[in-house]
Amino acid sequence: MPPDVDLRTDVAHSARVYDYVLGGKDNFPADRAAAGEFVKSLPNLSTSMRANRSFMVRMARVLAAKHGIRQFLDIGTGLPTAPNLHEVAQKVAPESRIVYVDNDPIVLVHARALLTSTPEGRTAYLDADLHNPEGILESDQLRETLDLSQPVAVSLIAIVHFIADDTVVQDLIDRIMRPLPAGSVLALSTTTADSAPEEVHAGEAAYKANGIPLIARDKSTVERFFHGMELLDPGVVLVHHWHPDDEAAALDDAHVYMYGGVARKP
Repeated sequence: MPPDVDLRTDVAHSARVYDYVLGGKDNFPADRAAAGEFVKSLPNLSTSMRANRSFMVRMARVLAAKHGIRQFLDIGTGLPTAPNLHEVAQKVAPESRIVYVDNDPIVLVHARALLTSTPEGRTAYLDADLHNPEGILESDQLRETLDLSQPVAVSLIAIVHFIADDTVVQDLIDRIMRPLPAGSVLALSTTTADSAPEEVHAGEAAYKANGIPLIARDKSTVERFFHGMELLDPGVVLVHHWHPDDEAAALDDAHVYMYGGVARKP
């Protein structure tokens, strides 16, 4: 374990709750207790989280296979869960390069699992915060891994719902996307109550009661986060409707609490 890493195992953490609900082992009693409370309000939380993870996989595959993206910047990476983004992208294009970014100590501890690149490609891990986009883009790890004269896909999967202020979210998106060249892409997913209002609003309260801020947004709000960019088909949709495979297509809308969308910078 890196020195001076305080995992705060006595306090529930969103990344570890996510890990527990998905069946992982990198969690502690506080996380498991919180997850139990969340599932009381959100009975389909596991289904929704898995649908969100599957959206990330399909997004990476589609961008690499159909849009020629070879560089990915994954901010708010979370705990390694196979397949990780680089494994999906590099299966399509082995030369793909990926920078993972997170400021969570538990993710830092397990970051080596994110660095198993193909010989042709490259991966890097950056301990940094979405609230400092300039620090991310100017970091040595990023500059040594990505070529910012070429398109980059920025992945913000299940992270902006922990930022309550829409204005702050938009500012952060603008600051991370503005320096990137035309053809760069933003992929985003975030919690919504549109599909199951009573469940999700109760879930919001349960998250907040356990010290984890969570905000659900409607479709028009999520669409505005892509302002100035060209949304790729099918636009902002519940995540299981974005280029669905058979498993995603079989899901019930009421069981999925996440919107997702992908847009290109003109």
